[in-house]
Amino acid sequence: MSSSNGVALPGAQVQEIEVMAKATRRRFTAEYKLKILREAEACTRAGEIGALLRREGLYFSNLRTWRDQLRRVGELGLAPKKRGPAPRPKNPLAAKVVALERELTRLRARAERAEALVELQKKVAELLGTPLRRTGEKPS
Repeated sequence: MSSSNGVALPGAQVQEIEVMAKATRRRFTAEYKLKILREAEACTRAGEIGALLRREGLYFSNLRTWRDQLRRVGELGLAPKKRGPAPRPKNPLAAKVVALERELTRLRARAERAEALVELQKKVAELLGTPLRRTGEKPS
């Protein structure tokens, strides 16, 4: 065998350790929940509900929760709920805002290019010594 500190002694057999698959959360269908609730309601003698729960691998809290769901919402309340945070509703104006921001960026870049061209024209006219006319002015 092995010593008490877990070290294998010479000549001792080493036990195989079985690795279990990762446990998954059990999910119950609405039909299954209804079936169990009906069976529990049919139990009349002492200990029958406990035997039913042991046979199915359930807890009394499951019965209590399912009864509350059935009482509050009806059979639809027994349907499994989607886990996780509730999805946020999409803002119908979000796509419009994105498109307008994209257009604004494009127009700003275009305006900056136009201003740069005007500045370039001013510098060229200054270097050449030709005065620039404003829009709408008549030539002198």
